[in-house]
Amino acid sequence: MIHPARKKTASIQYGDSAIDFAIEPRSTDTPKVLIKVHPDCRVVAHAPPLASDDEIIQAVKKRARWIHRQMRYFEDQRKDILPRRYVSGESHFYLGRRHVLKIHETPRSAPEVKLLRGVLEVKTRTPQSEKIRSLLFDWYKAKAREVFERRLDEVLPKTLWIKEKPSIRLLSMQTQWGSCSPKGQLTLNPHLVKAPRECIDYVLLHELCHIAEHNHSEHFYRLMKQVMPHWEKVKERLDGMAYFYLNDV
Repeated sequence: MIHPARKKTASIQYGDSAIDFAIEPRSTDTPKVLIKVHPDCRVVAHAPPLASDDEIIQAVKKRARWIHRQMRYFEDQRKDILPRRYVSGESHFYLGRRHVLKIHETPRSAPEVKLLRGVLEVKTRTPQSEKIRSLLFDWYKAKAREVFERRLDEVLPKTLWIKEKPSIRLLSMQTQWGSCSPKGQLTLNPHLVKAPRECIDYVLLHELCHIAEHNHSEHFYRLMKQVMPHWEKVKERLDGMAYFYLNDV
């Protein structure tokens, strides 16, 4: 049996390809093995403690075609994304929309970033890519703080189990949009501000549901369905754009 505190890795063969996957514990509330394919092509099987290794492997084998298809989808997306150069003409996301980047070299003015009529304007004394990247990240982080606080105020009335408004911490992450501490502090990826408001709401609600239920149990998913009935479609939309939003992490 797999102990809840232990994490393991395993592999299955699908055609000519090997599918490596991690095994992580899931709540005892359900006997099902939940399989996820992340945008970075990590495959994770969330298994209840009583599931045997053979049961987990069989569950992964049954979903092998779907897993392989998801991995190919994310790999194809990755190939289409060019590395950031931080030059005029590039497109950058904010709240789900693409905005054209325009660089202004202003030797005598203070550095500044502003969004005006669909153009993301950056004023800088030194138009070097690293400097522009840094200015943009600071701008995204400031906007993320504003937007996340505002969206949290919007969704909180749906979460009746929350007694006090949680605090928000920002942390740039490569594979996570957010997390929730045992004490209820929310940690959110500032790059999430590039996604549509509905996707931001989904991440907030997901983490708020974890305050009531720390595991991905059936109770957790019932809460998610209650506060956002179509959360699975929103999650799929966010996952599908993850590489674009995280291209410059």
